[in-house]
Amino acid sequence: MTSAAFSAALALNLVAALAGLVLPRRARRAAAGALTAAGGAAAVAAGVAAMRGGEWSARLPDLLPLAGVRLALDPLGGLFLAVTGAVAVCAAVYAVGYTRHGGLDGRVPQVMAPVFLASMLLVPAAASVSTFLLAWELMALASLLLVVAEHRSRDEVRTAGLWYAVMTHAGLVVILAGLAGFAAAAHGESFERLRAAADGLPEWGRAAVFLAVFAGFASKAGIAPLHVWLPRAHPEAPSHVSALMSAAMVNLGVYGIVRVGFDLLGGGAAWWWLLVLAAGGGSALYGILQAAVAADLKRLLAYSTCENMGLVLVGVGASGLFAASGARALAALALTAALLHVVNHAGFKTLLFLAAGSVLHATGTRDLDALGGLRTRMPATTALFGIGALMASALPLGNAFVSEWLLLQSLVRALPSGGTATAVTMPLAVAAVALSAGLAIAAFVKAFGVGFLARARSSAAERAREAPAAMLAGMAMAAACCLVLALSPGLVLPAIARPVAVAVPGPEAVTGPVTLHLAGTSGTVSPLLIAASLLVAAVGLLALLRAAATRRTARRRARLWDCGAGPMSPRMEYTATSFAEPLQRVFDNVLAPETDLDVTPVKESAYLVDSVTYRTRIGDRVEHRLYRPVLTAAARLGEAARGLANGSVHRYVGYGFYAFTGLLIALAVIR
Repeated sequence: MTSAAFSAALALNLVAALAGLVLPRRARRAAAGALTAAGGAAAVAAGVAAMRGGEWSARLPDLLPLAGVRLALDPLGGLFLAVTGAVAVCAAVYAVGYTRHGGLDGRVPQVMAPVFLASMLLVPAAASVSTFLLAWELMALASLLLVVAEHRSRDEVRTAGLWYAVMTHAGLVVILAGLAGFAAAAHGESFERLRAAADGLPEWGRAAVFLAVFAGFASKAGIAPLHVWLPRAHPEAPSHVSALMSAAMVNLGVYGIVRVGFDLLGGGAAWWWLLVLAAGGGSALYGILQAAVAADLKRLLAYSTCENMGLVLVGVGASGLFAASGARALAALALTAALLHVVNHAGFKTLLFLAAGSVLHATGTRDLDALGGLRTRMPATTALFGIGALMASALPLGNAFVSEWLLLQSLVRALPSGGTATAVTMPLAVAAVALSAGLAIAAFVKAFGVGFLARARSSAAERAREAPAAMLAGMAMAAACCLVLALSPGLVLPAIARPVAVAVPGPEAVTGPVTLHLAGTSGTVSPLLIAASLLVAAVGLLALLRAAATRRTARRRARLWDCGAGPMSPRMEYTATSFAEPLQRVFDNVLAPETDLDVTPVKESAYLVDSVTYRTRIGDRVEHRLYRPVLTAAARLGEAARGLANGSVHRYVGYGFYAFTGLLIALAVIR
């Protein structure tokens, strides 16, 4: 089953790419979308089969020179394969309507989308260093071409593509260095050989491999401070591509950390995982702070991805720390929470990006300050975005609530025997998770309330129309998955237990179909019972209000209280910027907003004011403080180096002579 489904997934994506290449414009949208969705469904079947114990491996020695291609699927790879396939099904169905109405029906986007999906399916199935790196680079190139699909229409797209290209290939370089060094020390590149040789490596060698691959994989996952490409590339990509990148591609960074750190290297020192946990906690807080003050809807969602991937790494780091201290049950619980959050995040982030794409398609803008009034003009999209916002807010009835609750349970139950590091780190991790959850609620209340429920603040918002049926179908499928995960997480937790056992062998950490029980502790939670209780309470409250209203003898309609100022206009409402302003003041030292106040006097008198202009901008402080100086220094170095290339052939020959002479001298000294 695993072999047949995985082969079908790759074949269907190949046929979809060919359909996008050769079919005429009107036919290729539907054909490529349907075939890509079918390929995603086949990937889900292959991943589920692998998680249920249907492990599979294959070797194709003639497909690549020297090394060949090695493929294998185990439960850990199967989990990420199934998640990627499920996201692809929703995005492909959505893309049928989005590309038809959004002008993205050219051959390059239609061909690259299934190629991108096929490369993401190959990454968790790779069983050797060369196969993994080939799939990783193919994924990077295909996604880059999709990010710049609209480069002719906006300069921001070209800038985002440049940042993404540099960061993703810098990440590839360090991953290549780490895995190549690992393979050289192991005298073989297959994952089986790497596992067997890991114990024989010196401690400094194992640490060097882990640090290199962690930097590369953390960059792909959007972990601060290596995240700078993500809030640029995800908003500028077509919305179905944004969903694939934010809900599926970034997960593969987490997969790489778990695969190499736990499986291939067999775990490591506690300081490895303290580093992972600290990076995850910092990224979660920084990402959700930026999301809370962002006025661009897709940029808000992109920074939310930084936050959620940070929470996942908090769980991964805690799991490694617990495993290093011998607390295997807690390690399994923390990793279960992390992998469940990967699944949950894929569900609600797919829904949110697709809904944001519907808003962009209907209004032509992503600026929350210019939206509003969409509840009456786009009721289905509003309801679906509201579901996604609830799911992402870590509140009861949301699927993020369950995984974050499990994560907090693993952190607060840390054993005192874990030492000073655990005693100091765990309270800080709990605070980071709790604070990020609170800020996430504020961010999504702002996005939903200001963008959908308020009055329309622009003519574009007033002219908005509901999304086409195919786009609504893709969003509805994602929403259905989110509701299942929120109300019945016990359906997927047994399947997650096998991937967890690959990294942290042991019994299931969470059991129970309806009420979730934590193994070895008294902790329990039942999302379905919580939902039923809230539903009963809401129905009872509505019944009481209706009964109280019917007792009155007469009813009359009146306008809402408006302080005697008359009906409210859109200018009297909170915008996204003003909604976030109190929060911005609290975190001024972190966000470092840039403000500009321009007072223009009248011509006749400098004492009379003609106009006052106030501007504020909240940039990415990490980018400004860390990357801008490096880019500035590189530009100055390039300018200075121009003097070396003055066009003189004699000078160039001299460069070669001195370089060759220096090399000979160095070889003579070394040998």
